[in-house]
Amino acid sequence: MNALAEIDQFATYDADLETLAAHKDAWVDVGIKERIKLLRAIKRATAAVAEGWVETAARRKLLPENSPLAGEEWLSGPYGVMSACDALIRTLEGIEGHAFLRDLPKRYLKSGQLAVQTFPSTLWDSLLISGVTAEVWMQPGVTEANLAEHTSTAYAKKGPGKVALVLGAGNIASIAPLDCFQKLFQENQVVLIKMNPVNDYLTDYLRAALKPLIDGGFLRIVKGDGTAGAYLTEHKLVEEIHITGAGATHDLIVWGPGEEGKRAKAAGTPRNTRAMSSELGAVCPTIVVPGPWSDADIAFQAEHIATQKLHNGGFNCVACQVLVMPSDWARRAELLEATKRVIADHTRPSYYPATDVRVDAFEASGESETVARVDGSGFPVARHTEAHDKVEVFAPALSVQEIAGEGEAYLRAAIAFANDRLYGTLGANILIHPATLREIGKRRFEELITGLRYGTIAVNAWTGVGFLTAQATWGAFPGHTLDDVQSGIGVVHNSYMFAKPERTVLRGPWAPFPRSLAMGEKSLLPKPPWFITHRRAHKVGKGLVGFVAKPKLLKLPGIVLSAFRG
Repeated sequence: MNALAEIDQFATYDADLETLAAHKDAWVDVGIKERIKLLRAIKRATAAVAEGWVETAARRKLLPENSPLAGEEWLSGPYGVMSACDALIRTLEGIEGHAFLRDLPKRYLKSGQLAVQTFPSTLWDSLLISGVTAEVWMQPGVTEANLAEHTSTAYAKKGPGKVALVLGAGNIASIAPLDCFQKLFQENQVVLIKMNPVNDYLTDYLRAALKPLIDGGFLRIVKGDGTAGAYLTEHKLVEEIHITGAGATHDLIVWGPGEEGKRAKAAGTPRNTRAMSSELGAVCPTIVVPGPWSDADIAFQAEHIATQKLHNGGFNCVACQVLVMPSDWARRAELLEATKRVIADHTRPSYYPATDVRVDAFEASGESETVARVDGSGFPVARHTEAHDKVEVFAPALSVQEIAGEGEAYLRAAIAFANDRLYGTLGANILIHPATLREIGKRRFEELITGLRYGTIAVNAWTGVGFLTAQATWGAFPGHTLDDVQSGIGVVHNSYMFAKPERTVLRGPWAPFPRSLAMGEKSLLPKPPWFITHRRAHKVGKGLVGFVAKPKLLKLPGIVLSAFRG
């Protein structure tokens, strides 16, 4: 970009921020009914552009035309935005007297912490995402009696309006708009979104989808490179910042570049003193607990693990990066080989910049083998080493850590490994056979995972589903600081507006339908539509968006049929 173009671009940013600053107090005064109208209008506007949005994203991510993998774009794009609108509407409709809290199932854990079940919250949730539940576990000190005091606090005591800058991520389309919802509807702040250059092709779609907020002067969406980002993070009208991205970018904003930044960090003197919230990824584990797995269990969970790694091509901050395996388990090698076969058979081009550089660095950091894939590409599987502990690979690559033991002893050791060695606290998955879970005991199992310090824990599920569940919280485990930020500070999504959540615990079915019924599980999904192996995921995803847009019973048979043909 030449100097004149940069000046023009910065002048546009100035004008946008001046508009937002002029409307920040007006946003605080927008009433509940008007906010609900805005969310409904956003839903309609998103539905109107959904197909073009998905087609563009799939093409730019190099997916073949009519690929089932486009289902990922339906679910993590328009569906994520529209379902969040619905969840926020339900909260706002019951915000008087915190009525929305009354029917949520609540219980206490052995630790004394309050757990609140937030999903499923409607009949449609139970039917369309059947077998999946989510609980939000509160921080110590939050009780059923004082939960309301720690919920929707921005509505209890309105403060002055603020202008927030949201730095969007380049991988998942719904991240930027959902972060925007957090600032607007939960923190009463107007927002300027700066798109990530990797996916700023979505700018026009997001402007159309979020037009009701733009028309009111409460939102602006802009493009720009790193220079533009630096200008905006230091702009006098920006009062708070939220970033989804890399820890290095966070530190550059807070502390400054190079040696200057190192000195500032060591001295504890931030260069940028604005309030910062963040979601910054992690080295995320999937812990396989040994047990009486059948051949069908091996096949299904191999697809599950491959999905946790290769959804969105492996470019997810919550992708499985370390597969934690029981070294003494008789079926260890079978599961690993089955997972490699799924990986080999399901390929796609890598669309994210510098993928080759990250994969080469991963391979150079430890002993690895290459899984030959059907398109001629390779997928490295490495023995986990200390070099892998601290680096989020953000690419199609996987390390394997073996741990000795069985049952509870193994699980304790795996949890200690994840807590003590792996960088970040965003998400952890646990795959455990129901018989093994019964052997350990439900209460004891919960006591063990209370010690697993991650913001989302998925038991027989994938934490990525927690990202798509607006009723769940999304973010790092509490306690990180600016000088040790790891997976970030604060949470987003969280449609029930809890002020002091500790984590979300997601649970899914061990087996798909119909085997799920034989095991006493309430799942009607023959294969989850987010699995990379689902042959009609694009049909299911499109159907779900259409259903969320206008829920009708007559739409269900088509969605169910596509799901069963997957």
